[in-house]
Amino acid sequence: MSEALNDGELRNLHLIAERIRSRRTTKLFLREEVSWELIRDAIEVARWAPNHHVTEPWHFYLLGARKIADAARLIGDLIRETKNDEDLAIFKEASALSMPGWLLVTCRRSDDDLTEREDYAAVCCAIQNMTLYLAEAGVACKWTTGLVIRDPRFFELLDIDMEKEFVVGLFCYGFPKTLPKQSRKDVSDILTETD
Repeated sequence: MSEALNDGELRNLHLIAERIRSRRTTKLFLREEVSWELIRDAIEVARWAPNHHVTEPWHFYLLGARKIADAARLIGDLIRETKNDEDLAIFKEASALSMPGWLLVTCRRSDDDLTEREDYAAVCCAIQNMTLYLAEAGVACKWTTGLVIRDPRFFELLDIDMEKEFVVGLFCYGFPKTLPKQSRKDVSDILTETD
């Protein structure tokens, strides 16, 4: 538990801020396997995200080697179909296969637009929890929202009913070779204070 200081700040706020600022997306991973237990623990933490009426609208799919290979082939096929570029298709397929782990996160569909928006926001919060947990363990993720996650063949491959769920993100994860440096706009550029 954090100890409150006289000015109301908590001693560990700077640690939390640093964890958030240091989380990075990367495309370059070591070929070292991330344990199933660590991914399961990250999902356990993810599910504590705020969600409307505690409906937990998320679902996580941890892909095995066979499904990853099939999905990588599908990525190559999509490039061939949409860009008619064999070299790019081969490159994208090889790149996809080089990712050590794949985790798909979906959101339950709703007939109510507002509920679906709230559920999507909750799933994004769960994803942030998960990626921060993994980052603390030294694992980086690449959040992908490419063509493959909207293709019916991908849903068929994973036996997901497109009428009941939609994909929020496909996460390739692993121990990073390098982490990029980043900066952000100044808070004054994104904050409007009212009276």
